[in-house]
This record gives sequence, structure tokens and C-alpha cells, in this order.
Amino acid sequence: MIDAIIHYTFMRNALLAALFASIVTGIIGTIAIEKKLISMSGGIAHASFGGIGLGYLLGFEPIWGGLVFAVGASAFISKLPKGAKMNADTMTGILWAFGMALGILFISLAPGYMPDMTSYLFGDILSVSTGYILYMAAFTAVIVIVFIMLYHHLILYLFDQEYAAARGIPIRLLEWVVYIMIPVGIIVLIKIVGVILTIALMTIPVSIAKLFCKSIGRVIPFSMLISFFFSVTGLAVSYYANIPSGVCIIVISTVVYLALMLSKSGIQRAVHKRRKHIRGAVWGQGKELENNTE
Repeated sequence: MIDAIIHYTFMRNALLAALFASIVTGIIGTIAIEKKLISMSGGIAHASFGGIGLGYLLGFEPIWGGLVFAVGASAFISKLPKGAKMNADTMTGILWAFGMALGILFISLAPGYMPDMTSYLFGDILSVSTGYILYMAAFTAVIVIVFIMLYHHLILYLFDQEYAAARGIPIRLLEWVVYIMIPVGIIVLIKIVGVILTIALMTIPVSIAKLFCKSIGRVIPFSMLISFFFSVTGLAVSYYANIPSGVCIIVISTVVYLALMLSKSGIQRAVHKRRKHIRGAVWGQGKELENNTE
């Protein structure tokens, strides 16, 4: 595989795509989980398919159509009144189905043969073009810059919105920032794992990181590393086994997460026992030293 990365552009593109996707996963996935916006993120990802289909119909880059539809769906959900009869979950489900239906409709109306949409639905990291890498790089840079600039305000907003408001932090503005960052991040991930599996890549690495890290400052970089590991592993399996990369990435990450979650209690007991043993040994050495001095 290393030889292929050296000699083939599509392999280098796949590696860069995995890197950008991992950075986005660490930031956007953490925000979505902490603010309980995972369901909404899934709806936005599926709604973006309508814009992708519109791009094929009208002959422009499908990813821009997907971005417009994703941001539009996110903004529409965010505008719903908190106490409305039709809450955000209900609207998410409606936009989820509506976006997919529109995408299929637009693609069926496009002239000529119906294009293969597998890479958009299930992802194909090996088919990422150099042009798409530039889009991913630009979107990732925007997300990273905004996150760094608003880091402290965003942390307060994620964990204690009322306290943040009391400190004079513009909550409504931060809410809009989050509701725009999420669809932009989703667009970065679509070519990697597809519209249908995006929600899994957003949640699994962060969930694994939270098993071992307590502070958000550690969860984000750790989840980036985990996501990159899963993406590269899925890329390798896809390359050698000739099976869809998006499916490989999600299957591997899900199996690892389930194994870690099931063994978490055993790991914690082992760590606790080890610490107890160390404390006992240190205490014993201290007593022995005290007796010798007497």
C-alpha cells in the first residue's frame, strides 16, 4: 500500500481525504454529541442529497448544491421555536426523507444515463479527486479557524449555556455558528463514508475518545487520531479486498467501539487494581524505611 501511495495520485488523495475528514470529525462530532444534535446531523446529511441531485440536473458541481441544501436544512431547523408543536426531531425526520426524495427525483430528470451515486450514498475514499481535495481543504480550514477563534466561548456554550449567557457571551450567534459548522463538516465527510453513513463517522471516534478522556480538550485530538486510524485502516482493507471504503471504515470502527465498550468495566477494574497495588507497594516501602530509621 505504501508503494501505491507513492506512485498513484488517487491513493495520495485518499490519504489526504482521511486526514481532513478526521480533523472535521474531532471538532464537529464532539460539538454534535455534546449539544445532542446527532439526529439533526443525520437529517442534514440526508437533506444534502437533494442538492447533490440538483447539481447533476443543472450541470454544476454537486457538492455546492449539497452544501446549500445542508445549510438551508440546518438553518430551517434552528429557526423552529423551542416550544413549537412540530419540534426539531419531527422536522429532522421530514427533511431527512424529503432531501433523499428530491435527490432521486432530480437525478432521474437529468438528461442521459442515470449517474452512479454510490460514492455519494455510501462513500468511496478511493474516488476522491484532486479538485474535491481542494474543497475539503478549504472547508476544513474554515472549521478549524472558526473553532480556534471561538474555542473558549464554544466550550462554555456546549457545557453551560445559561452561565455563558450570564457572562455576556452571544449565545444566539454561537448557535448560528454551530448550525453552520455542522453542515459544512458533513459535506467534508460525504465522499468518505457517504450520506447514509456520515452520522456514524461523526459519533463513533468521539464516543471512543470519551471512554478514555474526560476533558473536551483531550477528546477532540484523541478522536481525530482515532478517526484517522479507522479511515486509513478502512482504506487499506478497501484497496486490497476491493470492497466499498465507506462500509469498511464504519464496520471496523463499530466493531472496535463495541469491543471497547463491553470491555470498559474490565479495563477500569484492572487499572484500579493496578493503582491499588502500586499504592500498597509505596506504602509498604515507606513503612519499611520508617522502621529502618528507628
